[in-house]
Amino acid sequence: MRSQPFSAKTMNSIVNRVPLMNRFVIESWLLLIQLEFVMKFRGFHALHGLVHTRCVQPTAATRPSSELLCHAMDLACVFYFKRVLCLQRSAAATLLLRRYGWHAEMVTGIQILPFTSHAWVEIYGTVVNDKPYVRDIYQVLERC
Repeated sequence: MRSQPFSAKTMNSIVNRVPLMNRFVIESWLLLIQLEFVMKFRGFHALHGLVHTRCVQPTAATRPSSELLCHAMDLACVFYFKRVLCLQRSAAATLLLRRYGWHAEMVTGIQILPFTSHAWVEIYGTVVNDKPYVRDIYQVLERC
């Protein structure tokens, strides 16, 4: 007797998530384009102001998980037409997470020697779009 790798319930769950995931990837990709133009034509201060002033949107009882939204952003970065910098990626992920009711913060930090800077996203002090040890490497400059 041959067993099926997935039950019917599992298959239905996967099939129902595909269009939703496509929507999140497209939203993420569009946010990356929007922030590309903001960074290119209006500068860092406009990007910072956009992230700083965007509030968390109230959501229904069910909302997508932060892992799902961050995964969608990662996929959008893969399909983007050029290399996505951490600042652009983190700003877009913050805006996407806030759109779906998550209290996300974009964090910027620096490392003194060798001098580097980096941006990532946290929800209630937990890094969600990067390695968890990024907080140990970089000294936090600002949260917005």
